[in-house]
Amino acid sequence: MRSPHGRGPAMFRAERLPASAPPRTPPRWHRDHEDPTGVVAPGALAAVSALVAVWPYTSVIAPGAWSFTVLVVVVAVAGTGMLARWLLRRHGEVLRDLGAFAAQVLIAVAVLTQLIAGDTAVLGFIPTSTTAALLGTLAPAAWEAVVFGSAPLDPSPALAAAMGAGFAVVAILLDQLVAHRSAVLAVLLMGAVGAVPMIITLGDTNVVWFVLFGVVALLVFRFTARRHPEAPLRSSTSLALGVGAAALAATVAIAPVLPLSTSLAGSGVGVTVDASLRLGDDLRQPNPVEVLTVATEGETAPYLRLTTLSRFDGRVWHPDEGDLQSQQDGFGAPEWGEDIPTEEQNTSVRILRMSSSWLPVPYPATAVQGLSGSWRVSPDNRTLFSRSADAVGNDYTVTASRPIPTLEQIRAIDAAPPAADPDAEPVELPGIIAELAADVTADEDTDYDRLVVLQNWFRAQFAYSLETPVEEGFDGTGAEAVARFLEERSGYCVHFAGAFALMAESLDMQVRIVVGYLPGSLTDEKRGSESVFSVTSDQLHSWPEVLFPGVGWVPFEPTASLGVPTAFRAAVAQGGGPGGPSTPAPTTAPQTEETSGPEIDRSDAGGDSASGQELRRLDPMPVLLTALGAVVILLIPALLRFVERSRRIARSRRGDPAAAWAELRDTLIDLRIPVSDADTPRVRAAGLVRDSGADPRALRRLTDAVEQANYARSGTVDDDLAEPLREVLIGLRRSVDGPTQFRAAVLPRSLYATRAAEPGVAV
Repeated sequence: MRSPHGRGPAMFRAERLPASAPPRTPPRWHRDHEDPTGVVAPGALAAVSALVAVWPYTSVIAPGAWSFTVLVVVVAVAGTGMLARWLLRRHGEVLRDLGAFAAQVLIAVAVLTQLIAGDTAVLGFIPTSTTAALLGTLAPAAWEAVVFGSAPLDPSPALAAAMGAGFAVVAILLDQLVAHRSAVLAVLLMGAVGAVPMIITLGDTNVVWFVLFGVVALLVFRFTARRHPEAPLRSSTSLALGVGAAALAATVAIAPVLPLSTSLAGSGVGVTVDASLRLGDDLRQPNPVEVLTVATEGETAPYLRLTTLSRFDGRVWHPDEGDLQSQQDGFGAPEWGEDIPTEEQNTSVRILRMSSSWLPVPYPATAVQGLSGSWRVSPDNRTLFSRSADAVGNDYTVTASRPIPTLEQIRAIDAAPPAADPDAEPVELPGIIAELAADVTADEDTDYDRLVVLQNWFRAQFAYSLETPVEEGFDGTGAEAVARFLEERSGYCVHFAGAFALMAESLDMQVRIVVGYLPGSLTDEKRGSESVFSVTSDQLHSWPEVLFPGVGWVPFEPTASLGVPTAFRAAVAQGGGPGGPSTPAPTTAPQTEETSGPEIDRSDAGGDSASGQELRRLDPMPVLLTALGAVVILLIPALLRFVERSRRIARSRRGDPAAAWAELRDTLIDLRIPVSDADTPRVRAAGLVRDSGADPRALRRLTDAVEQANYARSGTVDDDLAEPLREVLIGLRRSVDGPTQFRAAVLPRSLYATRAAEPGVAV
């Protein structure tokens, strides 16, 4: 049937538009969303992610050449990726990605060559065999600095090369992952790399970094997700920035009062110990944790040593780095003669929360059982070290033979003179060190008596304090710090041990400093017939030792109020016959009552027992503040969703159908009601009326407004759409159960769910 004008049926007629009418564009809900072809956004986001991963390393490596190197490398990699993708934008995706990757690798190599070894390269950036040889020597140096150094590490060229190369790889991987919209892998890589310093050093949890990491992760997810046209790019960005601003504000307000510990959740490790005398920060930790237990016969436990430090350059004491041998080869020949009585003791050590390349052992160890072959023996100081294993989790038994010379024997032996090192630079010490050493020991005739008098002088004339060195500015081990300590007469174990060692050297004696643990506190626990002692993180300690030929290294305890001072007794007729030593009390077997308390500042100690009990009461305020902070952070998504909903309702009141329809769609996503981007507004409205019981009259007003805005020539709507929008939203919430409503309010899925959907697929 034809129309009177000879055209086809009216129902199939296409009405011709006037020539002056602008061409209409398809409705926004029918347009296929195309990803932005720009290259700046993914490159910039990848660079920001890499820099976020770098940030935690600034707490373990002092600022210097490495930080500049990493910054330049990250920027160069990001810029190269942007430029390469723009130049290859008209080529296939595979060629574009391969070209960007190859260009980034070449530029990274050129930049690193220029910054690290430019004088060995052609034109300063093309590496040569000399460049490769130089970098080959820097790699082991960087590894040694990490293994043997203590945070913060010095910013050496080796660390600059290692960090630059490492973050070149990280930056390239992040750039490729973000460009390929692999949000999960990109976020995992950023988090894993950034968390490494906190894991290996077991320092304080960097709350601000975790919040910033969350913000950047949200941005990555928002960028890589396919966005629906009804949620414009500016809306997604504003939400992400809103989350970041709110989270950072909450962190700044709450983080300073959070009761953070030195351990990370799930790591089970409470403290990291390295071969240095930087013990002040560890000892000042507010919440000591149990790091190990010791099981041994009797009611006393030995001191446990990690390593020794013998070389002093005027600024720091350097750890001993002797040859290593297998456990089967033993701990070396004994330093004591056959005429020196010894006492053998078995000590079982279980490491709970201590990370270290050294294992704590009693001195002098002669055998060990229960360890893997990766632990090696250092016979020079009878310690255990590993380049690949960690102390935490080990449970082992050490046999030690403790020399017990009589007072007559030790007095008859002169201390060994200081070992001469022809390669060492001469160290000029402040005059107060030698002057006081000579003055304090002037009345003694033997080296042993001089050392005992010096030890007792420290314990009687000095005070133990963790705060005085910080307040007075001598919290270190250098010669000037020792001089200030001798003037102030207040400090902690590092200062006592360092001052004693330098004063003993000025008396022409060979001395070294030991880093280890006090014996700990006796517990009610038993392991068979053995008593169990608990050692906490604040019992980390240092003490000096002096070498007596024929006896070995004799420890002394100058630290006021800690341990038991060394005191060998005269030989008396006792039980086993004449000439047998009486019960000596060397430092290696301190009295239990004097070591039961951890190494804490006792300068303010005192008062009655009631006040001591008051100090141990639980303060509920940190717990309440922590809970409040957690609640605030958890409510941030709900708050942002509320603000976004209020903005859209306000725009709907002014007749904006796009805002009303966007809010309707996000509400459907929050309530997990199926919604398909293939539906027209009328089809979607009919489905909501049929399946969710939505108000048909209110939905009709919304759909009419949307169609008028998209199809009418004027394209505007002069109607208040807030009222019908509210009616529809209320009806939708009533159509789902309570738990779904709660999840939609507290964790609105529309903030992070994918914005696009394939036809017929519910999101």
